[in-house]
Amino acid sequence: MTGTSSTDRVQLDRRVPPFGGFNLTYLGIELKRKLRNRRTLIFTVAFPVVMFIVVGARFLTIPITSTPVSQGGPSVAAYIMVSMAVYGAMMSATQTGASVAVERAQGWSRQLRLTPLNPFVNVIIKMIAGMLLGLLAVVATYITGAIAGVHLTPVQWIATGLIGWLLASAVFTTLGLMVGYMVPGENAAQVTSLVIVILSFIGGIFYPINNMPDFLQTIAKFTPVYGIGQLARAPLTGDAFDIWALVNVIVWFGIFLVGTVYFFRRDTKRV
Repeated sequence: MTGTSSTDRVQLDRRVPPFGGFNLTYLGIELKRKLRNRRTLIFTVAFPVVMFIVVGARFLTIPITSTPVSQGGPSVAAYIMVSMAVYGAMMSATQTGASVAVERAQGWSRQLRLTPLNPFVNVIIKMIAGMLLGLLAVVATYITGAIAGVHLTPVQWIATGLIGWLLASAVFTTLGLMVGYMVPGENAAQVTSLVIVILSFIGGIFYPINNMPDFLQTIAKFTPVYGIGQLARAPLTGDAFDIWALVNVIVWFGIFLVGTVYFFRRDTKRV
């Protein structure tokens, strides 16, 4: 009986790919899946654009500061444009995170665990795809605003867009992921959509906080939407930097991140 050399033995250990399996091909597939989802596109891209056209476009000549629009001051239409872009980014982020619930129900998450792909990298890829879709919502809303006649300085265009997109994507992707790992199946998307609509009303995305009753103004400052809206619109209003708005964003991001990690670990422990 001949011996078997070490080189002839079957290797049972899988080689872990670089970066935990992160690659642009998988990211592209994830993004294409979202672009093919008509419901996602309607709520994340079409809805903010339509809302701006219906509500915001008629306020092109009404200023929000003491500087008239004719002299370069920002208009109410610009204020609404930024708010709708933030809403689109939030909705995109939460829907992306909530999609993990559907994958869990279909067994796709368990199937991925049989591959060398790191589960955490899978979450990161979903976050990036959600951010890119959110960027599409922001760009589409801003292009519509520019065509309608919104005039801003280059700094205002870039600052409001980047702040709103990055903060909304970071905070609400973690919220969507937390709900996705916590709530089963299709219910996750429904829960997150309802939560975003309610928070947008209370937190000052759909209309200014100053127009709310006093008790709602107090509540609004503790919602995760408040800080994002205040910081994103600050380049328009000329308001001083609001440290408490930043604290609001950081605290809620931390809460949702801790919740995501907890429910993610609980899910990956299941057989």
